[in-house]
Amino acid sequence: MPVLPLIDLLILLGWTSLMVAAALKAVWITTSYRPDILGLLPSDFLIAAGVALLFALSLAARTWVRLHEPRLLRRHRALEPGFDDREERSAPAALETLVEAASRTHAGGR
Repeated sequence: MPVLPLIDLLILLGWTSLMVAAALKAVWITTSYRPDILGLLPSDFLIAAGVALLFALSLAARTWVRLHEPRLLRRHRALEPGFDDREERSAPAALETLVEAASRTHAGGR
């Protein structure tokens, strides 16, 4: 499932909640009428907006990290002392050697 439409929806929900809260608060300040929408006060809309915007931000950050993590890990490993790129490329050969050694040890023990 693509994440970008969900992030856009959360941002839209957050800003809409902020606008509704501002409109309700303006009515509260300028008149003696105390409106509510489905029993929600302006502070409730403000909290809902904060939650939606923070969730959108955390989802966007998580998506960005997941997208760039392999490249960042490679760069971090390359900066470590003693890093040899050939070791990373020869991992399948090393695994085959370990499997062969284990099978010889296991076969010789019978």
